[in-house]
Amino acid sequence: MASVSKPIPSVTPEMAEFYEGTRRGQLMVRKCEGCGDLHFPAHSFCSLCMSTRAKWVPVSGRGEIYSYNIMHQVYHPGFASEVPYAVVVVKLEEGPKFVSNVVGIKPHEIRIGMPVEVTFEKMSDEVMLPKFRPRAT
Repeated sequence: MASVSKPIPSVTPEMAEFYEGTRRGQLMVRKCEGCGDLHFPAHSFCSLCMSTRAKWVPVSGRGEIYSYNIMHQVYHPGFASEVPYAVVVVKLEEGPKFVSNVVGIKPHEIRIGMPVEVTFEKMSDEVMLPKFRPRAT
């Protein structure tokens, strides 16, 4: 049976700078130039002040597990070899939240509030995905 590849996100014009950052090993979020709110992913306007001006800025990549779900079923054949795996929401120290995965730990060892830091998984020459790993407190 042939293996199925994981789906790879498309690099849209709105997300191009984000993926340029990940290829450099830097996590980026959008900063509203109207009110300074940090958010992810890219939006056409700020949900706080409605400004349409924003720029990509680097963040620390440090945060904590805000929420998680352990996937026990195969929803896409590209992830079949990884079941069970966890889908997590990481709240960055700077405030924005990222949906991602945690690497370097078994899914059932993940806990709310666990400190994590970003690492990157190469998916293609264009796409490096941010993942998170446990960090020492």
